[in-house]
Amino acid sequence: MLFRALFLLPACAVIAGAQTRFDFESVQMATKFRLSLHAETRQAAERAADEAFARVAALTAVFSDYEPQSELSRLCAAPHGVPFASSHDLQALVSRAQEISRLTDGAFDITCGHVSRLWRSMRTRKRVPPPERVAEARARMDWRAVAIDPANKTITLKNPGMLLDVGGIAKGYAADAVLRLLREKHGITRALVIAGGDIAAGDAPPDEAEGWEVKLRTFAAPIGSGAEKLESIRLKNAAVSTSGDLYRSATVDGKSYAHIISPQTGLGLTDLMPCSVIAPDATTSDALATALCVLGREKGNPIAARFPGVTVRWGR
Repeated sequence: MLFRALFLLPACAVIAGAQTRFDFESVQMATKFRLSLHAETRQAAERAADEAFARVAALTAVFSDYEPQSELSRLCAAPHGVPFASSHDLQALVSRAQEISRLTDGAFDITCGHVSRLWRSMRTRKRVPPPERVAEARARMDWRAVAIDPANKTITLKNPGMLLDVGGIAKGYAADAVLRLLREKHGITRALVIAGGDIAAGDAPPDEAEGWEVKLRTFAAPIGSGAEKLESIRLKNAAVSTSGDLYRSATVDGKSYAHIISPQTGLGLTDLMPCSVIAPDATTSDALATALCVLGREKGNPIAARFPGVTVRWGR
């Protein structure tokens, strides 16, 4: 069974007490961001949504490994061993990524940039990279070779030629950042953010004390067969992320490779164990869902137990 997170949004606003629910969406970070919030007026809701999506766009300019002028790209281009003055967002994201790398024994590793670029090439060319290139890319991975200095607000990549890829954690971080902006700047606490497979929920909607209804789609049959089942959960001040979706897989020589890369092989997973992770925040759920897919159920459950407030739902 494959769990895939969905949230079903109505086409119009829903009036609840003194507030109205408004729904917005925008393509950001190569996926569709969907935002639901409760506000007193449409004007207030639109102003908040505009600033929320602008915040995601600003984070894209920090985290993108496609844009040569992004802050992440400039960090990777800086001389190794030299401290790089970083923004609050980049330092916060890399710090949390390093913590999750430590807690997952390296199953989550943002120093996989060379490996992920090889995977992209494989998808385009439909060809598995030569073993020597995979070995070279893997040799450049080492999450322990990233030094963070909070006092001086710097990040140092200790090894030459290191490339970071934060795609396994950035959308979760962005979803958390949107909820924080809505709460702290606009006083909007009843909100939900959907960033692809990552969902972050704030306070429960009016008259829905248990929280926002989120549906996990259970694929008990082949994807697209129409035989899927939906399981409802309720979220408030929590998040859920799903990894293991095969929509982004690549088939080479008859073998299917998932987009999630194994640090042990340097290639996309071929024996995929999908899962959904419910956590106190989307930054954690996003990264941990990726790591658990790499680890599998047997190794993953003890790792997940290291994270307070985390629940894991495994697929098939």
